[in-house]
Amino acid sequence: MPFDLREIASISGMPGLYKIVAPTRNGIIVESLTEKPARSVAQARNRVSILQEISMYTNDEEHTVPLAEIFDRIRKQYGSDLPVTSKSSTQELSAFLESVLPDYDQERVYASDMKKLAQWYVIVNQFVPYSEEAASDAAGSEAPQETASAAE
Repeated sequence: MPFDLREIASISGMPGLYKIVAPTRNGIIVESLTEKPARSVAQARNRVSILQEISMYTNDEEHTVPLAEIFDRIRKQYGSDLPVTSKSSTQELSAFLESVLPDYDQERVYASDMKKLAQWYVIVNQFVPYSEEAASDAAGSEAPQETASAAE
């Protein structure tokens, strides 16, 4: 995925997103993704959600779409200027999400999830490098591997 979200986390009870710096005995050291990054310790009692592991429900019961893929779709369609914010109405957020993920499950994806998506995208787009190479590699990586194995 073009955005590397393996070390980016959302922490319950702490606003915004954080980069995981190092583990400690009692939790993890994190650095806030803001203009003035500050380091702090997320205690073991805090729920830490790694963005790489988050996905959104679709109408297909067996399929979810990873957050990194949704961010990639948003970037390709809107760039860095989103038509919505975390303060937009539920209808606006729903229309926005439907434009990038048409088959999202409207019963299991709540307005609060859509607000987080918009808020997190702005932060990730600003502070996490976007790799154009990873985007093109992800699109074309399967075909060369198949032809190489077929040639052998």
